[in-house]
Amino acid sequence: MLMNWFKDEEGQGMVEYGLIIALIAIVVIVALAALGPKIRDIFNRTNSALGTAEPSTGA
Repeated sequence: MLMNWFKDEEGQGMVEYGLIIALIAIVVIVALAALGPKIRDIFNRTNSALGTAEPSTGA
């Protein structure tokens, strides 16, 4: 009976999917941590450029 319990593979697929999702989450977190300052700088430059742009006259 104990050997049957060890051989039971029910739920194995869910565990594998959980591990894959965890690995993807770790990769995304690392990528955002590495690229975060560069993305922030892009948005800051865009914001500065829009702030100094002349408004249109609406004509």
